[in-house]
Amino acid sequence: MAKITKDMTIGEVLAINMNVAPVFFGMGMHCLGCPASQGETVEEAAWVHGIDPEIVLKELNEYIEAHPEETNENVYL
Repeated sequence: MAKITKDMTIGEVLAINMNVAPVFFGMGMHCLGCPASQGETVEEAAWVHGIDPEIVLKELNEYIEAHPEETNENVYL
Protein backbone atom coordinates (compact mmCIF):
# COMPACT_ATOMS: atom_id res chain seq x y z
CA MET A 1 0.00 0.00 0.00
CA ALA A 2 1.22 3.49 -0.82
CA LYS A 3 2.32 5.69 2.05
CA ILE A 4 2.80 9.42 1.75
CA THR A 5 5.96 10.81 3.31
CA LYS A 6 7.01 14.38 4.08
CA ASP A 7 9.75 14.35 1.46
CA MET A 8 7.42 13.41 -1.41
CA THR A 9 6.52 16.23 -3.77
CA ILE A 10 2.97 17.41 -4.23
CA GLY A 11 3.22 16.13 -7.81
CA GLU A 12 4.20 12.65 -6.59
CA VAL A 13 1.32 12.59 -4.10
CA LEU A 14 -1.18 13.58 -6.79
CA ALA A 15 0.25 10.94 -9.14
CA ILE A 16 -0.45 8.30 -6.51
CA ASN A 17 -4.00 9.49 -5.92
CA MET A 18 -5.27 12.69 -7.48
CA ASN A 19 -8.42 12.46 -5.35
CA VAL A 20 -6.43 13.68 -2.31
CA ALA A 21 -6.66 17.21 -3.73
CA PRO A 22 -9.63 18.07 -1.45
CA VAL A 23 -7.48 17.15 1.55
CA PHE A 24 -4.98 19.82 0.49
CA PHE A 25 -7.77 22.28 -0.33
CA GLY A 26 -9.39 21.71 3.07
CA MET A 27 -6.17 22.84 4.73
CA GLY A 28 -5.99 26.03 2.68
CA MET A 29 -3.49 24.68 0.15
CA HIS A 30 -5.17 25.89 -3.02
CA CYS A 31 -2.08 26.11 -5.21
CA LEU A 32 -1.95 22.51 -6.44
CA GLY A 33 -2.12 23.60 -10.07
CA CYS A 34 0.80 25.97 -9.70
CA PRO A 35 3.88 24.60 -11.50
CA ALA A 36 6.09 25.42 -8.52
CA SER A 37 3.94 23.38 -6.15
CA GLN A 38 4.50 20.24 -8.20
CA GLY A 39 8.14 20.18 -7.10
CA GLU A 40 7.50 21.31 -3.53
CA THR A 41 7.57 18.62 -0.84
CA VAL A 42 4.62 17.96 1.42
CA GLU A 43 6.70 19.27 4.32
CA GLU A 44 7.67 22.47 2.49
CA ALA A 45 4.08 23.13 1.42
CA ALA A 46 2.82 22.59 4.95
CA TRP A 47 5.34 25.02 6.46
CA VAL A 48 4.61 27.66 3.80
CA HIS A 49 0.93 27.47 4.77
CA GLY A 50 1.62 27.47 8.52
CA ILE A 51 0.48 23.89 9.03
CA ASP A 52 2.25 21.13 10.95
CA PRO A 53 3.47 18.65 8.30
CA GLU A 54 2.51 15.72 10.54
CA ILE A 55 -1.14 16.80 10.40
CA VAL A 56 -1.01 16.94 6.60
CA LEU A 57 0.64 13.50 6.42
CA LYS A 58 -1.90 12.01 8.79
CA GLU A 59 -4.85 13.26 6.75
CA LEU A 60 -3.33 12.26 3.40
CA ASN A 61 -2.47 8.76 4.60
CA GLU A 62 -5.88 8.30 6.20
CA TYR A 63 -7.47 9.16 2.86
CA ILE A 64 -5.16 6.79 0.95
CA GLU A 65 -5.88 3.96 3.41
CA ALA A 66 -9.64 4.54 3.22
CA HIS A 67 -9.67 4.59 -0.61
CA PRO A 68 -7.22 1.92 -1.82
CA GLU A 69 -9.24 1.41 -5.00
CA GLU A 70 -8.27 4.95 -6.11
CA THR A 71 -4.57 4.54 -5.46
CA ASN A 72 -2.19 4.18 -8.38
CA GLU A 73 0.37 1.67 -7.08
CA ASN A 74 2.17 1.68 -10.45
CA VAL A 75 3.73 5.11 -9.99
CA TYR A 76 7.51 4.97 -10.17
CA LEU A 77 8.86 7.44 -7.67
